[in-house]
Amino acid sequence: MSTVGWFGCALSGSRSFICSKIRQICSFGRSTGSLAPHNVRSKNIPWLPRRDGAMGYKQKRRARHSSFSDLQLEHGKQRMIGDMAAKLLAALTVLALLGSVSSCPPKPRTDGAGYRLKVGYYKGKCGRDVDVEAVVRKAVSKADAGVKAGLIRLFFHDCFVRGCDASVLLEPTSGSPQPEKLGVPNFPSLRGFEVIDAAKAELEARCPGVVSCADVVAFAARDASSFLSSGRARFAMPAGRYDGNVSLASETLTDLPPPFAGVARLRALFAAKGLDAHDMVTLSGAHSVGRSHCSSFSDRLLHIAKNSSSSDMEPEFAASLEKKCGVTSSNNNGSSDNTVVQDYKTPNKLDNQYYKNVLDHKVLFASDAALLDSWDTEGLVKLFADAYIRFPGLWEKEFGEAMVKMGRIEVKTAANGEIRRTCGFINANTY
Repeated sequence: MSTVGWFGCALSGSRSFICSKIRQICSFGRSTGSLAPHNVRSKNIPWLPRRDGAMGYKQKRRARHSSFSDLQLEHGKQRMIGDMAAKLLAALTVLALLGSVSSCPPKPRTDGAGYRLKVGYYKGKCGRDVDVEAVVRKAVSKADAGVKAGLIRLFFHDCFVRGCDASVLLEPTSGSPQPEKLGVPNFPSLRGFEVIDAAKAELEARCPGVVSCADVVAFAARDASSFLSSGRARFAMPAGRYDGNVSLASETLTDLPPPFAGVARLRALFAAKGLDAHDMVTLSGAHSVGRSHCSSFSDRLLHIAKNSSSSDMEPEFAASLEKKCGVTSSNNNGSSDNTVVQDYKTPNKLDNQYYKNVLDHKVLFASDAALLDSWDTEGLVKLFADAYIRFPGLWEKEFGEAMVKMGRIEVKTAANGEIRRTCGFINANTY
């Protein structure tokens, strides 16, 4: 459902959320030079001057107790308007970053299999005694924080290669010896397979042939997000995906954003999947949880070890990573490929700390640092870094919307997919 904003266009989702904030700010204005629309009745707000110029009852009470009441009230009104103007400017800046002020957002797509997914898709499909999503949630709840973070990453890596079709789960076979799972970006760092297998096994035992592995992956990522954020990043995940039959390790190198990518390449890779720069910056916030192999960013440390100026990593942060990763100027391999946490402050909490780390130049990947290389992505980083103070809940809402949008990428149907019996093998290879 969308809301018609004051700027003459239909706003939805987080854009509507910000517009509601602007309405709250603007509705508390004066009648003369007022920021408020004409249908706002200030007389209903006791601490504001009424539109007819009379004072509210609280103002009258204050006036009786001060010989300087008139001067104080006038000064207070002027100060209030100044504060409101500053807040309005900040809110308009936010809207500009969210792409809602200068032009109306494009009409949401409703074509393609991904846009026929439904929230509550499995309700009633396995009888009254089986809550499909609860089965997945239970399996995710048993995982530690590291595996939960891995489930979010697993969903991302699945969707970016051949769409959200669980192709990342397929094991090597004689007919397909190099599946996505063995691709350089995935092996050996990808985690969470055991959680998916456990949930799928229980579902097959209680409701065989109904729930796709692709939907299990999507539900698991949603639930992991909720657990790691203490319920703040909670969102509904549409379902109805089918499982794919093809998985190629080579495609992980061409489709997945590498940790050394610049902002232009990141834009191109996300755009190829129907995601924009806003989605890109929002989803990057998942780097506030999980771990990374040192080999993914050792080149940035080597620049520092060799006294090069080509890395913008904060020196003390870099020095701590050098010790953990074993990087020296004479180490040709760059590191021992240890693992380190991605967010040094709140490593097991899905929150907006990542964006603060980006601004402080205390992030691991060149692709993280690259978000400051473009005015719009930098603006979003600053917005999300400050979101808990100015717009509580904004980033979590944005993150949920971006995850759902990503979950619609290249969805398979019964025409080009199947419901696997076992997530690691296509049905033709199971007996």
